[in-house]
Amino acid sequence: RLAASISLGLHGRGRAGPGESFWQYRALRTGEAQSRIDWRKSARHANTLYVRDHEWEAARSFHIFIDRSQSMYYSSGKHSQKIDHALIMGLAVADLLVRSGERVGLIGQSPPSASRQIIDRLAEALLHPIDQDKALPQVRPLPKQAHLILIGDFLTEPDAIETTLNEFDRDDISITLLRILDPAEIHFPFSGETELLSVESALALDIGDAAGFAAEARTKLQAHDQALHQIAQNHRAFFMTHRTDEAMTQNLLALMTHFAQRQYAGARRAHG
Repeated sequence: RLAASISLGLHGRGRAGPGESFWQYRALRTGEAQSRIDWRKSARHANTLYVRDHEWEAARSFHIFIDRSQSMYYSSGKHSQKIDHALIMGLAVADLLVRSGERVGLIGQSPPSASRQIIDRLAEALLHPIDQDKALPQVRPLPKQAHLILIGDFLTEPDAIETTLNEFDRDDISITLLRILDPAEIHFPFSGETELLSVESALALDIGDAAGFAAEARTKLQAHDQALHQIAQNHRAFFMTHRTDEAMTQNLLALMTHFAQRQYAGARRAHG
């Protein structure tokens, strides 16, 4: 339902757009939208339906990873857990991309496909992740023109994030980082005698009066935030933050707008 509520998807699948360069005809894949069919070409062949691929889109694929580490199961008060937002937004992004004719998969678990059935397979794979408790994906080779989408809270050490992106990064790969945070992790609204419990270990920290600790906590979060923005800049990555007290629709729309803009830029480069 979230994906269906987004009216703006990636344009150009099955319609001519600025700067497209014809690449090849290929057979329609199972599950692809009929709007992609080139009926003139298909009319010449009794048993095959053909689609026009374009040079800039022929090898495009999206590879998603969702952080399933214990910190993603945190929730303050009435807000949903971060993992709930991550899973819903991840599946919604995948659904919208497939509707637009893109190939989508989960890193190391489900190969990219443009079939509508891939959404069910992705949902099933997310219920049984191979990278359970991992904040970052295991590095695996990606095809040319791949787009890497990492979804999580990115509360791990910045050096670990930098190392992972270094392993994935190539000139032809695009990277998107979607950070999911609980508002309490941003504002640290606690007061009075407080004990902090680690969700990823048995450690507990008695910080005394939380109000006195709040300034230090916010300073550390700000430094971490700056480090993440620098990492994103180093890798030409699109970086955005979604809070669990926000509606998902607006941030999902912003994400899809970014993909549409990159698609248009790719078309212009191919034309040039």
